[in-house]
Amino acid sequence: HVNVLDMSLKKTTKRLVSLDVLRGITIYGMILVNNAGACGYAYAPLKHARWDGFTPADLVFPAFLFIMGVSIFLSLNKSGFDWRVSIGRILRRTFLIILSGIALKWVLAWIATGECNTLENLRIMGVLQRLGICYGIVALLSVTVRHRFFPAIIVVLLVGYYLLQLFGNGFEKCAENVVSIVDFAVLGPSHMYLGGAQFVDPEGVLSTIPAVAQVMIGFLCGRIIVGEKEIRTQIVKLAVWGTVMLILGYLWSYGAPLNKRLWTSSFVLVTCGATSLILAMLVYFIDELKKSRWTLPFVVVGVNPLSIYIFSEIVGEAFRKWHWTTLSFDSLWQPLFGNYGGSLAYALAFLLLNWLVAWFLYKKHIYIKL
Repeated sequence: HVNVLDMSLKKTTKRLVSLDVLRGITIYGMILVNNAGACGYAYAPLKHARWDGFTPADLVFPAFLFIMGVSIFLSLNKSGFDWRVSIGRILRRTFLIILSGIALKWVLAWIATGECNTLENLRIMGVLQRLGICYGIVALLSVTVRHRFFPAIIVVLLVGYYLLQLFGNGFEKCAENVVSIVDFAVLGPSHMYLGGAQFVDPEGVLSTIPAVAQVMIGFLCGRIIVGEKEIRTQIVKLAVWGTVMLILGYLWSYGAPLNKRLWTSSFVLVTCGATSLILAMLVYFIDELKKSRWTLPFVVVGVNPLSIYIFSEIVGEAFRKWHWTTLSFDSLWQPLFGNYGGSLAYALAFLLLNWLVAWFLYKKHIYIKL
């Protein structure tokens, strides 16, 4: 009995390493994308598509939502999805993540303006807020609804959102876009990204619908990892479903363009498909081939993702406010590597700073969880 238990624990640990590595990769991506050395000089893969389109930078945040879905299954599976055991923890975590997101926006606004009273123009939504809302909805569904209904719910959410856009001018960059109308009505322009200058909030109200579906797809992939005892079967299923989603997403993009700001249904399928394939590859290398020595730099960040993300956002904004970003770029990175190379060099140096903080937390066994 003891040997079986030990084997089970080891298997669980390996799965967590695969997920921590993927989580670490996404945080690396977030930091590099958000902290270029000079505006306008980031390499194309590190820049978001201006409207329709898709770049590697556009994969980062949706990948994190997908990972959250996998983590929800792994976490709540331990209690057998008993709502009586889990409901309090789910509500508490949902509240803390959303509150942390709002507090982060306030801190960033305070650093940028130097004014404490910025609530009247404070952006309400954001990365952490979307994470918290999607976590709360999917986690509550997972302990109250039979999981066999999840695929049908995902289809309803994605098709329903597509129809809303199709009949509501929802793919155009204009004020008549139904996504824009809802964001302006619920949030108000003063509480939207860039004061509503882009017509929609990238983490807005209506676009949260497909984001919930994104987390639910990740949840079902977590179910594959736990439900399949054979590692090779896990890999095959993740790869097959990833490929199917990728193909369906690109086919759908002819009717619903890939668009991160609108979080279109095709965008959900493409990003979920790509992330599932990456996860399958990580499970193959780490679990199947037992090659895990290279994983430590990613695990260090992956075990403290939200704290490192928050740290990077605050320090990055402070560096920009104090002109350290511009000063170091003009005096060091640009003369050494040129405009684009210098911008990347700054981003890598900033990433190293954040990694050192993550390494310190890791070595001290400090894991900050909400």
